[in-house]
Amino acid sequence: MTNHDTDSTAIPGAGTPLRTGTASSHGKTILIGEHAVVYGVPALVLPVLDVRVTATATPVEPDAGSRLESTVHTGPLDTAPAAVLPTVTAVTATLRHLGVPDQHLHVRVDSAVPTARGMGSSAAVAAAVTAAVADVFGRTLDPEEHHELVQECERVAHGRPSGLDARGVVADVPVWFEDGLVEPVPLGAAFTFVVADTGVPGHTREAVTAVRERHDRDPQAVDAVVSAIGDLARRARGTLVDGDAQALGATMDAAHELLSELDVSSTDLDRLVDAARRADALGAKLTGGGRGGCVLALVADGEHADRVAAALRDAGATETWTTTIGARA
Repeated sequence: MTNHDTDSTAIPGAGTPLRTGTASSHGKTILIGEHAVVYGVPALVLPVLDVRVTATATPVEPDAGSRLESTVHTGPLDTAPAAVLPTVTAVTATLRHLGVPDQHLHVRVDSAVPTARGMGSSAAVAAAVTAAVADVFGRTLDPEEHHELVQECERVAHGRPSGLDARGVVADVPVWFEDGLVEPVPLGAAFTFVVADTGVPGHTREAVTAVRERHDRDPQAVDAVVSAIGDLARRARGTLVDGDAQALGATMDAAHELLSELDVSSTDLDRLVDAARRADALGAKLTGGGRGGCVLALVADGEHADRVAAALRDAGATETWTTTIGARA
């Protein structure tokens, strides 16, 4: 997460000069643990550092009114449609938190994070906007107050957010979630991933409901799969710390098979996973809620990433992104 200030602007009647605030965040994926985390097992969230959101917040005169400029809605903040209500909340909640609810702003959002793909779009936008609004007043939000503001926006977007997205979109290393514990995972080496979009929106709510219904019918079978996914998450954490990409790839492959057992994969996801493996990806799996959305593939390096991304596009991926975490050459 980055933020910095640009030129200062004096606002008539404001009393003190304010400035245009700027901040950015990024996407995220789940490395290991989707669905199983609902049942109390650990999960690893992976930042996608190269898929970014940038927000700017510029003070305007009171009679101009607050405005939002984005690909979803451009116009007055107070007439914005429901689709951008989480973004509106990011502005109004931050102003309220700072004690300046009557300040008017022009907020622009430029986002490369796709929606409904399990990459944390709403949280990433909220993280960038809240930080940019604070930056107008020369404030840098501390991590916990920032998290709470993003969670307020996420409650508008999703009802009862777990916090995985809110943490992942501001982290620069993987984040571990277990029994209320949230902590960064140190990396023993650089890891490069390719994210591929099936072009089909994820159906997280549908998939979660299906797993819940299956658990109600056969709790022993589902609990066994959930427990195995938790074991893989613990193993994956160790491979990250050790810098063992080959072992991490094998763990990802195993996780995809378990998620397929839970019936949350799809023909589109399986086709991309198979394409990544045929291109010698070190490992590949669906990421997020499933039944659409994205595939995550681990690759050896940047050149390998190009080959895997091309193979994924040939197999039907509508878009691919490459991201590296850890030390860069």
